This record gives sequence, structure tokens and C-alpha cells, in this order.
Amino acid sequence: MPTWPLTVAALLGSVVMTRVAARAGFDPLPGRSIPEPEGTSRWARRNHAGDEVTLLEGVWAVVGSGLPLLAIDPCAATVAFGAGVTGAYDDLHPDAARKGLRGHLGALSRGELSPGALKIVGLCATAAAGSWIGGRRHPLDIGLDAALVAGSANMANLFDLRPGRCLKVIVAFGVPLTCGSRGPAAAAAIGASAMLLPTDLKGATMLGDTGANALGALLGQSAAGGSRFFRCGALAVLTAGTLLSERVSFSAVIDNNPVLRAVDHWGRPPRADVP
Repeated sequence: MPTWPLTVAALLGSVVMTRVAARAGFDPLPGRSIPEPEGTSRWARRNHAGDEVTLLEGVWAVVGSGLPLLAIDPCAATVAFGAGVTGAYDDLHPDAARKGLRGHLGALSRGELSPGALKIVGLCATAAAGSWIGGRRHPLDIGLDAALVAGSANMANLFDLRPGRCLKVIVAFGVPLTCGSRGPAAAAAIGASAMLLPTDLKGATMLGDTGANALGALLGQSAAGGSRFFRCGALAVLTAGTLLSERVSFSAVIDNNPVLRAVDHWGRPPRADVP
């Protein structure tokens, strides 16, 4: 059976479910709050412009992309929900003392299970489980899938620094992946991203680790349907990009390139475009 009907179904299903989740303001922890200096809710954060935004967009992304995949691709649904849960833990337990992959891996090497380090472990475990459910049995294949999914989730999170940026990246890289054998996973990420883009561009909502990890993981899951050669190449690119991010600011690179800057700024109102 061709995969395109399932890919179209995943796209349309994610559009509908994301819209429903956003309109309902779906909150898995209604009425909960944590003590913070400003007394904000546990899902509220200050963005780069200093405005208070809600991270519930990430929850809507997980619900919108994951629910249709439960019926279409349970393996991808496992990845979406698992990555979303691990990202939510990191969002709700921010660790200001450790930033970046180096900081979290350093904590792991010292036997410290920081929220960020726990997220890395959770992402890898989720990806490995999704690979097993998808029929992989060779340890090398499972390891490649886990690294690819976790790496994609982390890379998406690195782009969630300006309104709309991460969602644009998800759509741009997701479109060609819809042509693969695991197209429904990428299609679900694209559908959710398209529905969330308007409010994200306005700087009213934010994906956070919850949404960025889930959508990025779905792209990794889609790419994991390729050959070993393709997966090794994709993983090499992700690894290089992650290591580069430890030394180079992606925002600076984008702002210094006229084409990338124009694409990045597209759709943002002036207030949300504050550097």
C-alpha cells in the first residue's frame, strides 16, 4: 500500500487536532503553579523581547501531532508523546546552572541527573522504544534511530529562540521527508507547525522544549526510515550542527545572512522582532 494516503491523513489530522487543542487551551496541569519571583504560572516564561508568553503551545503541538499518529503510525506517536513528556519535564524544572549539551553531558559524567540530562536520557529511551515498536531489532539500527531522533529533537530546540523560527525550520525540512517511507511522521509535524505559526510569530506563545522536542523528534523519526547510509549521513550533519552550536550563535549567523534574515523575520510584527 502506498504511504501517501497515510501521509495526507496525518497532515489533515494534525491540522484539525492542533486547532482543537489550541482553541480549548489544553493544559495537562490546570490550575497548577510554582513559586517564581514574578508569581507567574508554571507554563509562563519571558521571551527574548521581555514579554510573558505561554509554553502551552508546546503541549498543543504534542497533542495535535501525536493523536492522529496513534491510529496512523503508533511508532511515531510513541516518539512524539515521549519526546513531549521529557521536554515538558525540562520546561517545568528549568536548570539555569547548566546550559547546552556540554553542560548536561558534563552533569551526567559526574553522576548528576539534571533536568536537561534526564531529558537526553528520556529522548534516547523514547527513540529506542519507537525503533523497537517499528520493527527494528539490530542494535546498530536501534542505536542509529535513537541518536537520529534525539539529535533532531535537540536541534529543533536550538532554533526555538525567536518567534516562528523553529516552526519554519520544521516545515522546511519536513516537506522533503514526507516523500519517504515514514512520511506520516513528518506530515504530522508540518500540520501542527502550520497551525501554531500565527500565534508563535506574534510572540504570544512559545514551543519550549515540550513542543520543539516533539516536532523535531518526529522529523528524526521520519528520517530514520532511510537506509543506514542515509541515517549515518543525517546523524553526522546533526552532530556537526550540535557541536557548532556550542561555539557559534545560530542567531548571529542568521542575522548576518541577508537571505536567512529575510526568511527568519518574515511574518513577525515589529514588537516580536526585537533582537
